[in-house]
Amino acid sequence: MHEIGGVPRYEDFPDPVAGDDEVIIDVKAVAVETVDKRIAAGTHYASGQYTAQLPAIPAFDGIGALPDGTLVGFGNPRRPYGALAEKTVVPKGSYLPIAEGVDPAIATVLGTAITGMSIKTAGGFVPGETVLVQGATGVAGRLAVKVARLLGAGRIVATGRDDDQLREVRTLGADEVINTAVPDEALAQAYLDVKGDGYDIVLDFLWGRPTEILLRSLVPESFAFPKPTRLIQIGESAGAGLTLAAESLRTSGVEIYGAAKGLGPQTMQEVYGQVVAWAQAGELTFDVVRVALSDIEAAWQRTDLRGSRLVVVL
Repeated sequence: MHEIGGVPRYEDFPDPVAGDDEVIIDVKAVAVETVDKRIAAGTHYASGQYTAQLPAIPAFDGIGALPDGTLVGFGNPRRPYGALAEKTVVPKGSYLPIAEGVDPAIATVLGTAITGMSIKTAGGFVPGETVLVQGATGVAGRLAVKVARLLGAGRIVATGRDDDQLREVRTLGADEVINTAVPDEALAQAYLDVKGDGYDIVLDFLWGRPTEILLRSLVPESFAFPKPTRLIQIGESAGAGLTLAAESLRTSGVEIYGAAKGLGPQTMQEVYGQVVAWAQAGELTFDVVRVALSDIEAAWQRTDLRGSRLVVVL
């Protein structure tokens, strides 16, 4: 990538040379995610860290092989080297072994499924509870629906802006779906119509307008002892901010947590192990579109993935 906001080009770049306490990684697969594109566009808070030196190679994690052939998930390449290359260089220890038998392309998206596990790690999910997935038609949202079902959710409600994709989400395990591309009052009523006994956990990839309307809809019409609703904040695809009325917290029973709540070395190991076990057993499936590194310029600009993750394979 030669300029901020530009599209990566497939071309020769000097091979990395490992310094002290560094190791060369032979890259096998890299998932191209929204965060990678936002960093490249200069719109992510960490863009300056990754684009200070240009030209630079995009993406900051992937799957690759150590010099001894061990397959690992790696991160934190030394700038200007990134993951989208045949070789990259990372600090020693900035990698973990990949479970035997896991396809490298699938291994790139295992971490996306871990966001769905935050209903347990951050929200204290109990089997049988009702889960609302805000923004369920994207890659992470679809996986969250699958994870909630595998964890034993009693009911799953999913939101999105496209009726065709919402029908697909139903086949993944959602019991009810809500199209958020409707007027505010209609959306508020839709949240009320399908909430049943209430939403126990909200996994929020949207924020912005839809979540503001959701929170407003949860305010009771009369004095009552509210049922707690734990909202796990993950993404902001519908907006970085919202107006939060005091009564939305004071009387609704809403509790808001960040997705990192409850995460630590032990819990990360536990949830990663669970996701790997589901994948190895075929219980959790991943939709990926594989492309060659040489096709990165066209692949980077694709808009037809419809809930599948773009994975560059080498």
